[in-house]
Amino acid sequence: MSNPSDQDARAISSIEDLVEVLASGSKPKDAWRIGTEHEKFGFVRPEAATADRAAFSAPPYAPTGIEALLEAVHAQGGWSPILDRGAVIGLKGEGKEKGGAISLEPAGQFELSGAPLANLHETKAEFERHFTNLRGPARDLGLGFASLGFHPLASRDELPWMPKSRYAIMRGYMPKVGALGLDMMQRTCTVQVNLDFASETDMARKMKVSLALQPVATAAFANSPFFEGRPNGFLSNRARIWTDTDNARAGMPEACFAPDFGFEDYVQWALDVPMYFIVRDGAILDVSGRSFRAWLAGERQDGVDGLTPTIGDFEDHLTTVFPDVRLKRFLEMRGADAGSPEMMLAQSALWVGLLYDDAALAAAEALVGEHDWTVYRDLRAAVPAQALHAPLGTGTARDVLARMVAIAADGLRARGLRDEQGRDESVYLAPLESLAAGGPTQAEHWLERYSGPWAGDVSRILLEGEV
Repeated sequence: MSNPSDQDARAISSIEDLVEVLASGSKPKDAWRIGTEHEKFGFVRPEAATADRAAFSAPPYAPTGIEALLEAVHAQGGWSPILDRGAVIGLKGEGKEKGGAISLEPAGQFELSGAPLANLHETKAEFERHFTNLRGPARDLGLGFASLGFHPLASRDELPWMPKSRYAIMRGYMPKVGALGLDMMQRTCTVQVNLDFASETDMARKMKVSLALQPVATAAFANSPFFEGRPNGFLSNRARIWTDTDNARAGMPEACFAPDFGFEDYVQWALDVPMYFIVRDGAILDVSGRSFRAWLAGERQDGVDGLTPTIGDFEDHLTTVFPDVRLKRFLEMRGADAGSPEMMLAQSALWVGLLYDDAALAAAEALVGEHDWTVYRDLRAAVPAQALHAPLGTGTARDVLARMVAIAADGLRARGLRDEQGRDESVYLAPLESLAAGGPTQAEHWLERYSGPWAGDVSRILLEGEV
Protein backbone atom coordinates (compact mmCIF):
# COMPACT_ATOMS: atom_id res chain seq x y z
CA MET A 1 0.00 0.00 0.00
CA SER A 2 1.18 3.51 -0.72
CA ASN A 3 2.21 5.76 2.13
CA PRO A 4 -0.59 8.30 2.63
CA SER A 5 1.75 11.16 1.78
CA ASP A 6 2.62 9.47 -1.51
CA GLN A 7 -0.95 8.99 -2.68
CA ASP A 8 -2.12 10.49 -5.94
CA ALA A 9 -4.96 12.75 -4.81
CA ARG A 10 -6.29 13.54 -8.29
CA ALA A 11 -10.00 12.85 -8.67
CA ILE A 12 -10.96 10.12 -11.15
CA SER A 13 -12.72 11.71 -14.09
CA SER A 14 -13.18 8.66 -16.32
CA ILE A 15 -12.30 5.00 -16.83
CA GLU A 16 -9.51 6.24 -19.09
CA ASP A 17 -7.79 7.66 -15.99
CA LEU A 18 -7.68 4.16 -14.51
CA VAL A 19 -6.48 2.61 -17.75
CA GLU A 20 -3.65 5.15 -17.73
CA VAL A 21 -2.59 3.97 -14.25
CA LEU A 22 -1.74 0.61 -15.80
CA ALA A 23 -0.57 1.88 -19.20
CA SER A 24 1.94 4.21 -17.54
CA GLY A 25 3.94 1.14 -16.55
CA SER A 26 4.95 0.49 -20.17
CA LYS A 27 8.73 0.65 -20.64
CA PRO A 28 11.20 0.11 -23.48
CA LYS A 29 12.92 -3.26 -23.32
CA ASP A 30 16.22 -1.83 -22.14
CA ALA A 31 14.43 -0.48 -19.05
CA TRP A 32 12.85 -3.80 -18.04
CA ARG A 33 13.81 -4.91 -14.55
CA ILE A 34 13.40 -7.89 -12.19
CA GLY A 35 11.90 -7.47 -8.72
CA THR A 36 11.76 -10.54 -6.47
CA GLU A 37 9.71 -10.71 -3.28
CA HIS A 38 10.04 -13.54 -0.78
CA GLU A 39 8.62 -14.38 2.63
CA LYS A 40 9.72 -16.62 5.50
CA PHE A 41 8.42 -17.80 8.86
CA GLY A 42 10.20 -16.79 12.05
CA PHE A 43 10.66 -19.26 14.90
CA VAL A 44 12.32 -19.42 18.30
CA ARG A 45 15.50 -21.45 18.05
CA PRO A 46 15.61 -24.37 20.52
CA GLU A 47 18.68 -23.07 22.37
CA ALA A 48 16.86 -19.77 23.03
CA ALA A 49 13.64 -21.32 24.34
CA THR A 50 12.40 -20.24 27.78
CA ALA A 51 9.42 -21.01 29.98
CA ASP A 52 7.35 -18.38 28.16
CA ARG A 53 8.98 -18.74 24.72
CA ALA A 54 8.65 -22.30 23.46
CA ALA A 55 11.08 -23.80 20.97
CA PHE A 56 9.89 -23.40 17.37
CA SER A 57 7.06 -21.04 18.38
CA ALA A 58 6.40 -17.96 16.27
CA PRO A 59 7.95 -14.75 17.61
CA PRO A 60 5.49 -12.06 18.76
CA TYR A 61 5.67 -8.49 17.56
CA ALA A 62 7.09 -7.26 20.88
CA PRO A 63 9.06 -7.13 23.11
CA THR A 64 11.73 -9.58 21.90
CA GLY A 65 10.36 -10.48 18.52
CA ILE A 66 9.64 -8.89 15.16
CA GLU A 67 9.76 -5.26 16.30
CA ALA A 68 13.19 -5.79 17.87
CA LEU A 69 14.39 -7.52 14.71
CA LEU A 70 13.27 -4.63 12.51
CA GLU A 71 15.06 -2.22 14.80
CA ALA A 72 18.24 -4.33 14.72
CA VAL A 73 18.25 -4.53 10.92
CA HIS A 74 17.61 -0.78 10.80
CA ALA A 75 20.59 -0.20 13.08
CA GLN A 76 22.89 -1.92 10.56
CA GLY A 77 22.24 0.94 8.15
CA GLY A 78 20.71 1.07 4.70
CA TRP A 79 17.10 1.21 5.89
CA SER A 80 14.62 3.74 7.27
CA PRO A 81 11.53 2.76 9.30
CA ILE A 82 7.98 2.58 7.96
CA LEU A 83 5.39 3.41 10.62
CA ASP A 84 1.71 2.60 11.09
CA ARG A 85 0.14 4.58 13.94
CA GLY A 86 3.56 4.81 15.57
CA ALA A 87 4.47 1.13 15.23
CA VAL A 88 7.38 0.04 13.02
CA ILE A 89 5.83 -2.26 10.43
CA GLY A 90 8.59 -2.28 7.81
CA LEU A 91 11.77 -0.75 6.46
CA LYS A 92 12.43 1.24 3.31
CA GLY A 93 15.73 0.70 1.52
CA GLU A 94 18.33 3.43 1.22
CA GLY A 95 21.78 3.55 -0.34
CA LYS A 96 22.73 0.08 -1.60
CA GLU A 97 19.24 -1.15 -0.67
CA LYS A 98 17.42 1.71 -2.44
CA GLY A 99 14.30 0.51 -4.23
CA GLY A 100 13.80 -2.40 -1.85
CA ALA A 101 11.67 -2.75 1.27
CA ILE A 102 11.19 -5.10 4.20
CA SER A 103 7.59 -5.62 5.23
CA LEU A 104 5.55 -7.83 7.53
CA GLU A 105 2.82 -10.26 6.59
CA PRO A 106 -0.06 -10.63 9.08
CA ALA A 107 1.56 -13.11 11.51
CA GLY A 108 5.03 -11.63 11.26
CA GLN A 109 6.20 -13.44 8.15
CA PHE A 110 9.27 -11.43 7.16
CA GLU A 111 9.25 -10.24 3.54
CA LEU A 112 11.92 -8.72 1.36
CA SER A 113 10.48 -6.76 -1.56
CA GLY A 114 13.56 -6.64 -3.72
CA ALA A 115 14.69 -3.62 -5.69
CA PRO A 116 14.17 -3.51 -9.48
CA LEU A 117 17.35 -5.13 -10.79
CA ALA A 118 18.84 -5.50 -14.25
CA ASN A 119 19.67 -9.21 -14.17
CA LEU A 120 19.44 -12.41 -12.15
CA HIS A 121 23.07 -12.20 -11.03
CA GLU A 122 22.11 -9.04 -9.17
CA THR A 123 19.06 -10.84 -7.79
CA LYS A 124 21.30 -13.60 -6.41
CA ALA A 125 23.56 -11.02 -4.77
CA GLU A 126 20.52 -9.31 -3.24
CA PHE A 127 19.32 -12.65 -1.81
CA GLU A 128 22.71 -13.34 -0.26
CA ARG A 129 23.01 -9.85 1.19
CA HIS A 130 19.50 -10.02 2.69
CA PHE A 131 19.97 -13.38 4.36
CA THR A 132 23.39 -12.36 5.69
CA ASN A 133 21.99 -9.13 7.12
CA LEU A 134 19.05 -10.99 8.67
CA ARG A 135 20.89 -13.92 10.29
CA GLY A 136 23.03 -11.96 12.75
CA PRO A 137 20.26 -9.89 14.35
CA ALA A 138 17.91 -12.88 14.29
CA ARG A 139 20.41 -15.12 16.08
CA ASP A 140 21.05 -12.39 18.67
CA LEU A 141 17.31 -12.51 19.44
CA GLY A 142 17.25 -16.31 19.47
CA LEU A 143 15.30 -16.47 16.22
CA GLY A 144 15.59 -18.36 12.95
CA PHE A 145 13.71 -18.11 9.66
CA ALA A 146 12.50 -20.84 7.32
CA SER A 147 11.00 -20.37 3.85
CA LEU A 148 8.06 -22.76 3.46
CA GLY A 149 4.67 -22.41 1.79
CA PHE A 150 2.53 -23.12 4.88
CA HIS A 151 3.41 -23.08 8.56
CA PRO A 152 4.22 -26.71 9.43
CA LEU A 153 3.45 -26.56 13.15
CA ALA A 154 1.35 -23.68 14.44
CA SER A 155 -2.40 -23.34 14.68
CA ARG A 156 -3.87 -19.93 13.87
CA ASP A 157 -4.43 -19.26 17.58
CA GLU A 158 -0.73 -19.81 18.23
CA LEU A 159 0.32 -17.14 15.77
CA PRO A 160 0.50 -13.40 16.48
CA TRP A 161 -1.02 -10.49 14.57
CA MET A 162 1.12 -7.59 13.46
CA PRO A 163 -0.06 -4.02 14.27
CA LYS A 164 -0.85 -3.12 10.68
CA SER A 165 -4.16 -1.32 10.07
CA ARG A 166 -4.79 -2.98 6.73
CA TYR A 167 -4.59 -6.44 8.31
CA ALA A 168 -7.14 -5.58 10.99
CA ILE A 169 -9.65 -4.80 8.22
CA MET A 170 -8.84 -7.98 6.30
CA ARG A 171 -9.05 -10.05 9.49
CA GLY A 172 -12.64 -8.99 9.99
CA TYR A 173 -13.64 -9.33 6.34
CA MET A 174 -11.97 -12.57 5.27
CA PRO A 175 -14.27 -15.01 7.14
CA LYS A 176 -17.25 -13.49 5.29
CA VAL A 177 -16.00 -14.47 1.84
CA GLY A 178 -14.13 -17.77 2.23
CA ALA A 179 -13.32 -20.52 4.69
CA LEU A 180 -9.53 -20.24 4.52
CA GLY A 181 -8.75 -16.53 4.29
CA LEU A 182 -7.30 -16.26 7.78
CA ASP A 183 -5.08 -19.25 7.06
CA MET A 184 -3.85 -17.45 3.97
CA MET A 185 -3.03 -14.39 6.04
CA GLN A 186 -1.33 -16.04 8.99
CA ARG A 187 0.02 -19.34 7.79
CA THR A 188 1.29 -18.95 4.21
CA CYS A 189 4.48 -17.67 2.60
CA THR A 190 5.15 -17.11 -1.07
CA VAL A 191 7.80 -15.96 -3.50
CA GLN A 192 6.97 -13.81 -6.50
CA VAL A 193 8.78 -12.04 -9.28
CA ASN A 194 7.65 -8.71 -10.74
CA LEU A 195 8.32 -8.10 -14.42
CA ASP A 196 7.81 -5.27 -16.90
CA PHE A 197 6.03 -4.91 -20.22
CA ALA A 198 6.59 -2.69 -23.26
CA SER A 199 3.01 -1.94 -24.28
CA GLU A 200 -0.58 -3.06 -23.93
CA THR A 201 -0.03 -5.78 -26.53
CA ASP A 202 3.12 -6.99 -24.79
CA MET A 203 1.35 -6.99 -21.42
CA ALA A 204 -1.54 -9.04 -22.80
CA ARG A 205 0.79 -11.66 -24.31
CA LYS A 206 2.73 -11.99 -21.07
CA MET A 207 -0.44 -12.09 -18.97
CA LYS A 208 -1.99 -14.92 -20.98
CA VAL A 209 1.17 -17.01 -21.00
CA SER A 210 2.05 -16.54 -17.34
CA LEU A 211 -1.50 -16.91 -16.03
CA ALA A 212 -2.05 -20.14 -18.00
CA LEU A 213 1.27 -21.63 -16.88
CA GLN A 214 1.07 -20.45 -13.28
CA PRO A 215 -0.41 -23.79 -12.09
CA VAL A 216 2.63 -25.61 -13.51
CA ALA A 217 4.85 -23.28 -11.50
CA THR A 218 2.70 -23.94 -8.42
CA ALA A 219 3.33 -27.66 -8.94
CA ALA A 220 7.07 -27.21 -9.40
CA PHE A 221 7.50 -25.06 -6.29
CA ALA A 222 5.17 -27.11 -4.04
CA ASN A 223 6.62 -26.81 -0.52
CA SER A 224 3.86 -27.08 2.05
CA PRO A 225 3.04 -30.72 2.92
CA PHE A 226 2.45 -30.33 6.70
CA PHE A 227 -0.38 -29.02 8.87
CA GLU A 228 0.02 -28.60 12.64
CA GLY A 229 2.77 -31.18 12.89
CA ARG A 230 1.62 -33.87 10.49
CA PRO A 231 1.22 -34.50 6.75
CA ASN A 232 -1.80 -32.67 5.36
CA GLY A 233 -2.47 -34.72 2.22
CA PHE A 234 -1.28 -31.91 -0.05
CA LEU A 235 2.04 -31.04 -1.60
CA SER A 236 1.10 -27.36 -1.78
CA ASN A 237 -1.31 -26.62 1.01
CA ARG A 238 -0.71 -22.93 0.32
CA ALA A 239 -2.22 -23.40 -3.15
CA ARG A 240 -5.19 -25.24 -1.65
CA ILE A 241 -5.74 -22.32 0.74
CA TRP A 242 -6.11 -19.98 -2.23
CA THR A 243 -8.97 -22.04 -3.66
CA ASP A 244 -11.23 -20.91 -0.79
CA THR A 245 -9.88 -17.55 0.38
CA ASP A 246 -11.90 -14.99 -1.58
CA ASN A 247 -12.67 -16.18 -5.09
CA ALA A 248 -14.06 -12.79 -6.15
CA ARG A 249 -10.51 -11.40 -6.08
CA ALA A 250 -8.32 -14.48 -6.65
CA GLY A 251 -7.60 -17.23 -9.16
CA MET A 252 -7.48 -17.00 -12.96
CA PRO A 253 -9.89 -14.28 -14.19
CA GLU A 254 -11.54 -15.34 -17.44
CA ALA A 255 -11.31 -11.76 -18.72
CA CYS A 256 -7.53 -12.10 -19.00
CA PHE A 257 -7.90 -14.80 -21.67
CA ALA A 258 -10.19 -12.81 -23.98
CA PRO A 259 -8.71 -12.50 -27.51
CA ASP A 260 -8.58 -8.70 -27.29
CA PHE A 261 -7.64 -8.48 -23.58
CA GLY A 262 -6.11 -5.16 -22.58
CA PHE A 263 -5.72 -2.67 -19.77
CA GLU A 264 -9.38 -1.67 -19.71
CA ASP A 265 -10.53 -5.27 -19.31
CA TYR A 266 -8.42 -5.60 -16.18
CA VAL A 267 -9.71 -2.28 -14.87
CA GLN A 268 -13.31 -3.41 -15.42
CA TRP A 269 -12.62 -6.68 -13.59
CA ALA A 270 -10.93 -4.91 -10.68
CA LEU A 271 -13.79 -2.42 -10.29
CA ASP A 272 -16.11 -5.32 -9.47
CA VAL A 273 -13.82 -6.72 -6.76
CA PRO A 274 -15.14 -5.56 -3.35
CA MET A 275 -13.04 -2.93 -1.61
CA TYR A 276 -11.08 -3.28 1.64
CA PHE A 277 -10.04 0.24 2.66
CA ILE A 278 -9.33 3.81 1.65
CA VAL A 279 -6.87 6.30 3.15
CA ARG A 280 -7.93 9.77 4.27
CA ASP A 281 -5.87 12.23 6.30
CA GLY A 282 -3.29 9.55 7.02
CA ALA A 283 -5.84 7.12 8.46
CA ILE A 284 -6.96 3.82 6.94
CA LEU A 285 -10.77 3.62 6.79
CA ASP A 286 -12.62 0.30 6.69
CA VAL A 287 -14.86 0.17 3.61
CA SER A 288 -14.72 -3.60 3.22
CA GLY A 289 -17.36 -5.01 0.92
CA ARG A 290 -18.16 -1.68 -0.75
CA SER A 291 -18.18 -1.42 -4.54
CA PHE A 292 -15.56 0.74 -6.21
CA ARG A 293 -17.70 0.81 -9.35
CA ALA A 294 -20.73 2.09 -7.41
CA TRP A 295 -18.56 4.66 -5.63
CA LEU A 296 -17.26 5.86 -8.98
CA ALA A 297 -20.86 6.16 -10.23
CA GLY A 298 -21.81 8.32 -7.22
CA GLU A 299 -24.11 5.78 -5.60
CA ARG A 300 -24.65 6.02 -1.84
CA GLN A 301 -22.58 3.64 0.26
CA ASP A 302 -21.74 3.81 3.95
CA GLY A 303 -18.14 4.81 4.53
CA VAL A 304 -17.57 6.59 1.23
CA ASP A 305 -20.53 8.98 1.07
CA GLY A 306 -19.28 12.49 0.46
CA LEU A 307 -15.80 11.30 -0.50
CA THR A 308 -14.40 11.62 -4.01
CA PRO A 309 -12.59 8.56 -5.42
CA THR A 310 -9.02 9.37 -6.38
CA ILE A 311 -6.31 7.81 -8.50
CA GLY A 312 -4.55 6.87 -5.25
CA ASP A 313 -7.65 5.03 -4.05
CA PHE A 314 -7.65 2.92 -7.21
CA GLU A 315 -3.92 2.24 -6.92
CA ASP A 316 -4.48 1.02 -3.36
CA HIS A 317 -7.42 -1.07 -4.55
CA LEU A 318 -5.19 -2.79 -7.10
CA THR A 319 -3.04 -4.07 -4.21
CA THR A 320 -6.09 -5.83 -2.73
CA VAL A 321 -6.91 -8.02 -5.74
CA PHE A 322 -5.11 -11.37 -5.70
CA PRO A 323 -5.20 -13.18 -9.05
CA ASP A 324 -2.43 -15.69 -9.72
CA VAL A 325 -0.83 -13.04 -11.94
CA ARG A 326 -1.54 -9.49 -10.80
CA LEU A 327 -1.35 -6.44 -13.04
CA LYS A 328 -0.26 -3.10 -11.67
CA ARG A 329 2.37 -1.02 -13.47
CA PHE A 330 4.11 -4.36 -13.88
CA LEU A 331 3.12 -8.03 -13.74
CA GLU A 332 3.45 -10.08 -10.55
CA MET A 333 3.86 -13.88 -10.73
CA ARG A 334 2.08 -15.10 -7.59
CA GLY A 335 1.72 -18.88 -7.89
CA ALA A 336 4.70 -20.32 -5.98
CA ASP A 337 5.32 -21.49 -2.43
CA ALA A 338 8.30 -19.95 -0.68
CA GLY A 339 11.26 -22.32 -0.60
CA SER A 340 15.01 -22.63 -0.50
CA PRO A 341 16.99 -19.64 -1.77
CA GLU A 342 18.01 -21.67 -4.82
CA MET A 343 14.39 -22.50 -5.64
CA MET A 344 13.20 -18.94 -5.08
CA LEU A 345 15.92 -17.66 -7.43
CA ALA A 346 14.88 -20.35 -9.94
CA GLN A 347 11.32 -19.01 -9.83
CA SER A 348 12.55 -15.61 -11.00
CA ALA A 349 14.77 -17.25 -13.61
CA LEU A 350 11.88 -19.27 -15.02
CA TRP A 351 9.65 -16.28 -15.68
CA VAL A 352 12.43 -13.98 -16.88
CA GLY A 353 13.49 -16.65 -19.34
CA LEU A 354 9.96 -17.21 -20.62
CA LEU A 355 8.84 -13.58 -20.85
CA TYR A 356 11.84 -11.32 -21.50
CA ASP A 357 13.08 -12.78 -24.80
CA ASP A 358 10.97 -12.43 -27.95
CA ALA A 359 11.61 -15.94 -29.30
CA ALA A 360 11.03 -17.52 -25.89
CA LEU A 361 7.75 -15.65 -25.43
CA ALA A 362 6.58 -16.80 -28.85
CA ALA A 363 7.50 -20.41 -27.99
CA ALA A 364 5.69 -20.13 -24.66
CA GLU A 365 2.61 -18.77 -26.45
CA ALA A 366 2.66 -21.77 -28.78
CA LEU A 367 2.93 -24.09 -25.78
CA VAL A 368 -0.01 -22.46 -24.02
CA GLY A 369 -2.04 -22.48 -27.24
CA GLU A 370 -2.09 -26.28 -27.30
CA HIS A 371 -4.98 -26.22 -24.79
CA ASP A 372 -7.97 -24.03 -24.00
CA TRP A 373 -7.48 -21.80 -20.96
CA THR A 374 -10.02 -23.90 -19.04
CA VAL A 375 -7.56 -26.81 -19.10
CA TYR A 376 -5.11 -24.70 -17.11
CA ARG A 377 -7.90 -23.62 -14.76
CA ASP A 378 -8.67 -27.28 -14.09
CA LEU A 379 -4.97 -27.96 -13.56
CA ARG A 380 -4.95 -25.26 -10.87
CA ALA A 381 -7.47 -27.32 -8.91
CA ALA A 382 -5.41 -30.52 -9.22
CA VAL A 383 -1.89 -29.36 -8.37
CA PRO A 384 -2.31 -28.72 -4.61
CA ALA A 385 -2.58 -32.47 -4.06
CA GLN A 386 -0.71 -33.88 -7.05
CA ALA A 387 1.86 -31.20 -7.93
CA LEU A 388 3.89 -32.33 -10.94
CA HIS A 389 1.96 -35.61 -11.17
CA ALA A 390 -1.26 -33.75 -12.04
CA PRO A 391 -2.59 -34.68 -15.49
CA LEU A 392 -2.42 -32.13 -18.29
CA GLY A 393 -3.50 -33.08 -21.78
CA THR A 394 -2.06 -36.50 -22.59
CA GLY A 395 0.77 -36.07 -20.08
CA THR A 396 1.42 -34.44 -16.74
CA ALA A 397 2.40 -31.05 -15.35
CA ARG A 398 5.98 -32.33 -15.19
CA ASP A 399 6.01 -32.80 -18.98
CA VAL A 400 4.94 -29.19 -19.46
CA LEU A 401 7.49 -28.01 -16.91
CA ALA A 402 10.25 -29.67 -18.92
CA ARG A 403 9.21 -27.72 -21.99
CA MET A 404 8.91 -24.47 -20.00
CA VAL A 405 12.41 -24.90 -18.57
CA ALA A 406 13.89 -25.60 -22.00
CA ILE A 407 12.25 -22.47 -23.44
CA ALA A 408 13.33 -20.40 -20.44
CA ALA A 409 16.92 -21.64 -20.74
CA ASP A 410 17.02 -20.53 -24.37
CA GLY A 411 15.53 -17.18 -23.38
CA LEU A 412 18.10 -16.60 -20.64
CA ARG A 413 21.01 -17.63 -22.84
CA ALA A 414 19.77 -15.22 -25.51
CA ARG A 415 19.97 -12.36 -22.99
CA GLY A 416 23.73 -13.03 -22.85
CA LEU A 417 24.18 -11.59 -19.37
CA ARG A 418 27.11 -13.26 -17.63
CA ASP A 419 28.49 -13.18 -14.10
CA GLU A 420 32.15 -12.82 -13.13
CA GLN A 421 32.68 -16.55 -13.73
CA GLY A 422 31.32 -16.22 -17.26
CA ARG A 423 28.03 -18.02 -16.53
CA ASP A 424 24.81 -16.83 -18.14
CA GLU A 425 21.53 -16.59 -16.22
CA SER A 426 20.37 -20.06 -17.27
CA VAL A 427 22.54 -21.47 -14.49
CA TYR A 428 19.80 -20.52 -12.02
CA LEU A 429 17.36 -22.97 -13.63
CA ALA A 430 19.34 -25.98 -12.34
CA PRO A 431 16.84 -26.92 -9.57
CA LEU A 432 14.00 -26.91 -12.11
CA GLU A 433 15.98 -28.98 -14.59
CA SER A 434 16.30 -31.61 -11.85
CA LEU A 435 12.55 -31.53 -11.26
CA ALA A 436 11.80 -31.78 -14.97
CA ALA A 437 14.03 -34.87 -15.13
CA GLY A 438 11.95 -36.59 -12.44
CA GLY A 439 13.40 -35.29 -9.18
CA PRO A 440 11.21 -34.75 -6.11
CA THR A 441 9.56 -31.46 -5.30
CA GLN A 442 10.58 -29.76 -2.07
CA ALA A 443 7.38 -31.09 -0.49
CA GLU A 444 8.18 -34.66 -1.50
CA HIS A 445 11.71 -34.27 -0.13
CA TRP A 446 10.33 -33.17 3.24
CA LEU A 447 7.86 -36.06 3.34
CA GLU A 448 10.75 -38.46 2.77
CA ARG A 449 12.59 -36.84 5.68
CA TYR A 450 9.45 -37.07 7.84
CA SER A 451 9.01 -40.80 7.30
CA GLY A 452 12.77 -41.44 7.55
CA PRO A 453 15.36 -39.68 9.73
CA TRP A 454 12.89 -37.30 11.39
CA ALA A 455 10.83 -40.21 12.71
CA GLY A 456 7.68 -38.09 12.48
CA ASP A 457 9.10 -34.95 14.14
CA VAL A 458 7.97 -32.12 11.83
CA SER A 459 9.76 -29.46 13.87
CA ARG A 460 12.97 -30.63 12.17
CA ILE A 461 11.84 -28.89 8.98
CA LEU A 462 12.38 -25.46 10.52
CA LEU A 463 16.06 -26.08 11.18
CA GLU A 464 16.73 -27.96 7.94
CA GLY A 465 14.79 -25.33 5.96
CA GLU A 466 16.41 -22.38 7.72
CA VAL A 467 17.66 -19.65 5.38
